Amino acid sequence: MKVLANDGISQSGKDALEKGGYEVITTTVAQEQLANYINEKSIDVLLVRSATTVRKDLIDTCPGIKIIGRGGVGMDNIDVDYAKSKGIHVINTPASSSHSVAELVFGHFYGLARFLHQSNRDMPLEGDVSFGKLKKAYAKGVELKGKTLGVIGFGRIGQATAKVGLGVGMKVVAFDPYLEKANLELDFFDGQKVNFDITTISKEDVLKQADFITLHVPAQDGYVISKNEFDMMKDGVYIANAARGGVIDEVALVEAILSGKVAGAALDVFEKEPKPEITLLMNSCLSLTPHIGAATEEAQDRIGTELAAQIIGILG
Repeated sequence: MKVLANDGISQSGKDALEKGGYEVITTTVAQEQLANYINEKSIDVLLVRSATTVRKDLIDTCPGIKIIGRGGVGMDNIDVDYAKSKGIHVINTPASSSHSVAELVFGHFYGLARFLHQSNRDMPLEGDVSFGKLKKAYAKGVELKGKTLGVIGFGRIGQATAKVGLGVGMKVVAFDPYLEKANLELDFFDGQKVNFDITTISKEDVLKQADFITLHVPAQDGYVISKNEFDMMKDGVYIANAARGGVIDEVALVEAILSGKVAGAALDVFEKEPKPEITLLMNSCLSLTPHIGAATEEAQDRIGTELAAQIIGILG
């Protein structure tokens, strides 16, 4: 059995597959050459992340594929239903990167709240000549403790992000159209556990109450946050999108920043990847990362070993 990990796989995942008797190929094949490569090499399992797409034409052209695996959560780069209709197993790793995304969101929130994203640019340029000016400019930070965290989308990643918020002393409010309540268990280093029951509320109420808002929703038609939603928010709100590009109206976001409605925003994903709008890249109220929510060593290890376990469980 041959596995093509076209967007890479962790060493732990590769080792687990090879131990199970699989040949693992980590060559990155260009999208337009992928079908020929799969057929020439008799690939049985195709593993991708977000860079490679698996559409109907590829599925039809490669009848030997038995499993398509997505290292991560979102499956919008795979024609899942069509693959399943052809008898192909489609797998992903929804839990493996949840905490990694949650930590990135809070890295952004802490940076925004204390202007770290700006001062880290300005200090190397002006720190030796304008120290006092910069100190004054960045002296009006805010604390996260005691603030309200609003979570839009309360699945695995939303709940993981809520746990971080609870751990730093925030109140958590959440909206999810498919979930009425959730029990969150916080585990501590000495074995202690604390449980929180979170009952979801309306999206409008979350927007009105939250000081910090984080989105954890799948790709969908239309915006989840646009002008109407920004108008409902508190003045001076902070917002983060580490979910999917296109769930926030970026034009409305820039307008909300200019009006003072939004104090700062964090984007890990963009409507136009891999070439985000220049108006976003140059906006000093934005904290930006290049779609790295799941890109930690720990998450990639979990993703690789979970994919390996699922493949071996299906094919033996």
